[in-house]
Amino acid sequence: MKRLLVLILLVASFQLSAQNNSDLLKHYDAYYKQMKKQGDVQGIINALTHLNVLEPSQARLDTLGYIYMSEGSYTQALNTIGIDKIANDSDIAIQVKAVSLKSLGQPKLALGFFEEMFKRNPNALIAYELAELNLQTQNLAEADKHIAYGLANSKDDMTKAFYETQTPYQVPLKSAFMYMNALVTYNKDKKANIDAAVDILDSALKSAPNFNMIQLTKNELLRQKQVLQAEAAQSKQ
Repeated sequence: MKRLLVLILLVASFQLSAQNNSDLLKHYDAYYKQMKKQGDVQGIINALTHLNVLEPSQARLDTLGYIYMSEGSYTQALNTIGIDKIANDSDIAIQVKAVSLKSLGQPKLALGFFEEMFKRNPNALIAYELAELNLQTQNLAEADKHIAYGLANSKDDMTKAFYETQTPYQVPLKSAFMYMNALVTYNKDKKANIDAAVDILDSALKSAPNFNMIQLTKNELLRQKQVLQAEAAQSKQ
């Protein structure tokens, strides 16, 4: 009799727990929809976190990671979905890992995920990211490859944003690739290639006169040229 009573209590407990979980899922799903309607990002994060605890879902985790990434919370994004390269990762997961790792100053780790993005959806914007990361890691041959792709596949309506000024600005993507080409050219020989790099920068300025980063880079290259010339003159004395 005692065993029967315990069994009945256990079954009742499980049924109550299932009912409570169902009610909580309905509550947080409604809460999530309301937060989306109000544009409350922190509310959306809270709702998705609760929903995932109650009913784990990789798609929900990927969405949560994407929201963290979009808000600039890159560490939280990676803590949510991890940094391992998984063959069946969703496109969203790959993007979150790529962008977050790059933003956290991990170009070598980010490269693999941007390469996967490019493999799944080849386009000039991803090629720019690959060119930039390969330049950072001094893989200049790979950078050249992606620059060539970008110059050939940049459309007139494609732009690239830059943020070094107080007010962000955009330039034609092709001009951005020309800027990247100048940097790679300079890095191949930092003494002999200054003039060649400056010539590329001047060409890019013709199509993007507002490209402030080019002017800053050009000024620095010309300054370095003056230093080299001064050193050469001094050595002849």
